[in-house]
This record gives sequence, structure tokens and C-alpha cells, in this order.
Amino acid sequence: MANLAVAILFASLAAVATAQKAPTPAAEMPAYQGSYPSYASPPVAEMPAYQGSYPSHIGSPAASPSYTFAAAVPAPSPPSMAAPSPKPSTSAERRRLRVGFYRRSCPRAEKIVREAVRNATSTNPGLGAGIIRMHFHDCFVQGCDASVLLDPTAANPQPEKLSPPNFPSLRGFEVIDAAKEALEKVCPGKVSCADIVAFAARDASFFLSRARINFRMPAGRLDGRVSLSSEALDFLPPPFFNLSQLVDNFRAKNLDEDDLVVLSGAHTIGVSHCSSFTNRLPPNPSHMNPAFATLLQSKCPVSPNITNDPTVVQDIVTPNRLDTRYYTNVLKRNVLFTSDAALLSSRRTARKVVENALIPRRWERKFARAMVKMAAIELKTAANGEIRKMCRVVNN
Repeated sequence: MANLAVAILFASLAAVATAQKAPTPAAEMPAYQGSYPSYASPPVAEMPAYQGSYPSHIGSPAASPSYTFAAAVPAPSPPSMAAPSPKPSTSAERRRLRVGFYRRSCPRAEKIVREAVRNATSTNPGLGAGIIRMHFHDCFVQGCDASVLLDPTAANPQPEKLSPPNFPSLRGFEVIDAAKEALEKVCPGKVSCADIVAFAARDASFFLSRARINFRMPAGRLDGRVSLSSEALDFLPPPFFNLSQLVDNFRAKNLDEDDLVVLSGAHTIGVSHCSSFTNRLPPNPSHMNPAFATLLQSKCPVSPNITNDPTVVQDIVTPNRLDTRYYTNVLKRNVLFTSDAALLSSRRTARKVVENALIPRRWERKFARAMVKMAAIELKTAANGEIRKMCRVVNN
């Protein structure tokens, strides 16, 4: 099946490359006004496509950068006005969520969250990756209700954040705390923690993409009161899932196969613990690029454990940039997880990988739509939700 998928990929290249040549309308470009600092490049109409052809074994092209860890690069300032966002997934959710929800009750809400994210990612881009992952992990368990933020208590010693998929790898909690503290000073009791997480994920996407992913996030979520470690294990897809399991997992949350492939692109940023992928390293069988496997073996112990489980960047070329490099890595078999490699196991998903790799602007728009769609999963109501005073504890 893997060889068949690769054959399909290369058969698709000519058609996809033709689509790539279409110019990007100016209206779809980020609305950032003003000059970019010297360390940041302004958005361009299209990122470079593949240079040359890949060999049959999907090895590295001759021009590929060496295996080095890139330095952190600060991101440019966001625009004051973003492009219109896609709508949430159901009619009921559209009635509840809307762009500009806090326009009257807390006009500075989104700017305050954005500033907290900017401050964090300018010094540590990895926190931006953590916030995007936090949003995903929040929405897939109990819906988008900030349940992942709740600390353990005597009544609930095992909340989501202590579940193996989240602990100790999930990060960015301090960024949400900083935003909430600033908001409570200006608009006490107005802005939910669930909306803060959604705004922060949107802003992290903007900063880490160098302003290329730019969209409005509808708001109006309430915070949940339930957070269980066991549910994180039940609903979050582990890195060893195959394609069928991934599709079923996403479908259960009203996300389709295209959403799965598009959102997987976030694996171009952040880090992963060695224990998440050592099952794919020699002598275990896998289709991983041998040179990449050798690199990972030099970074990871043979048997990672709780006291010795280093992290490696998920994308060795642009680890702090949210771009389409992930899809290039999938094609070259330079990805960490079984779930990443699984995207080449069917005709449909393999074709989507190629398209996303070759047409970055299309992927960026689709990523924005998928983020908004995900942000509307299983919303809380007044009967089972609230606006927390502190994001780490329920009210009273």
C-alpha cells in the first residue's frame, strides 16, 4: 500500500503543480499594515514549491538543509483586522458563537490575549506550538470548554492535564494565566477561559506562520466544570494510530478526513518526547527515512522512560515556523509518528498531502477554517458551563 501511495503521489504532481501557478488574490493576503522588522520577512504571494524531483525512495533532495536545529525567530506584529473567518460547524453553534462577541462587554479582550501570546512566543516560540496543541487537546475532550486547564483538587485528583497525553508534555498554561489575569483587571467576569484558549491558538498560528495564517475566531464559549484524566485517554488520538483509527477519531468530533490532514500540519512545529516514536526506530520495522532514523537514534535513548525521555523537534528544517514543511516531511518519510506516516496509506489522504505541500496558500486557508471548525466542538450551555474567575479552578 505504501508503494502504491507513493506512485499515486507522483502521478498527481503535474496536475497539482498546474493549480499552484494560479496567482493568489490580493484580498486573501494578511491585512497587516506597516513595515516588518528586519528579522521577519513579509508575507509573499506564494511560498516556494518543491525544487527538483524526489528519488524513488523519497530521500532528501540534494538541496535539502542539513539536520540542524533552527534558532528561534520572533514573529511580526499581528494585524488589527483579520480576514473573515469560516463559520462554526452547526446551526446551533453558529447562533452561540460570533466574531466580535466581546465588542461591547470587553472591547480589548482579543488584544489583551494577543499581547500575552506575542510576549510568550517572541522569547519562546515553543509556547506557541504548545498553545495550538492545548486548543486541540481541550476541544477533543469535553468540547472546547477549558477543561484541560483545571488543576487537581481533593475532589478530583486526576484532571485532564495530568493524563499521559498531556502530562508532562502539554505547555503554555502560564500564557493563558497571564491573559486571564490581565482580562480580569479590565473586564472582571466577562471573558471565558475557553475563549482565551481559542483566541490564543489563533494568535499563535498567526505569529508562528509569520502572519500568513490570519483569521477571525468566533467567541461565546463557556467554561466546563468537569475534567477527567480517563477521558483524555479515551478521546485524544495517540501517535501510534493508523489512518482508519484517526479518521474515526476525528469523525466522532464532526471533523472530516480533510480536517484531519490539514490539522496534522501543525506537526511542523513543537517538540515530541522520544517515547512517542521510538517504536519506529531500528531495529523495529518502519518506512522511516534511514538517515532520519539514524539522526533520531543519536538523540534518543534505546528505551525512554519517565526519568530519561528527551524531546526532539518535529520538523528539523523550520521547527518554529507553522508552514507546509510537514507535508514535505511526510513525502520524504521524515516524520516522527506512526499517525503521520499513515497519511500515505490511502489514495485520498496521500493526494491531500501532495496538494498541501505544493500549494501553501490553500493549506493556510484550510488550516484557518479547520481551526474555527474545531473550536466549535461540543459547546457548553448555561446549564453546564460558567465563566471562571481563575482558569485553573471552577467557581466555588
